[in-house]
Amino acid sequence: MSDSFDPSPSQIQVIMMLADAAQVADGKLYVLGAGITLVSPSPSPLAIAVKVDVPWDRAGQAHAWLLELLDADGMPVLIGDQPVIVQGQFEVARTEHLLPGIPLPMPLAVNFSGLALPAEQRFVWRLAIDGETEPSWQVAFSVAPQPTIDV
Repeated sequence: MSDSFDPSPSQIQVIMMLADAAQVADGKLYVLGAGITLVSPSPSPLAIAVKVDVPWDRAGQAHAWLLELLDADGMPVLIGDQPVIVQGQFEVARTEHLLPGIPLPMPLAVNFSGLALPAEQRFVWRLAIDGETEPSWQVAFSVAPQPTIDV
């Protein structure tokens, strides 16, 4: 075991989860109904809650993010003829009370009022930052079967 400890990871770290709703306020991520892995085949609210930890030495740098919905084969999901993609940019700053070397948190919440997805299929939300992604930067879920109606 090494005697030296580097408290700041050199890479961006990401935690993602599906939820009923998510919101960012005052630098914090508020999540309701987190941990979803099965969604209704009827359009219903869905959120992707993301916590990005940016290395200390990357403060003040602009980062582009892209969140895309993929099917079980890793292909983009289309609604009409458009892929389901949400994108933006962020930049984190060091705060005066954060100790040197501590990763800089960047909360992100993306909410959908109701995506209509095919029943009994599996999907993955995949995040890319600055054109790069990691296997852990994704969250998978399935769409439940259509309910049967007894006549």
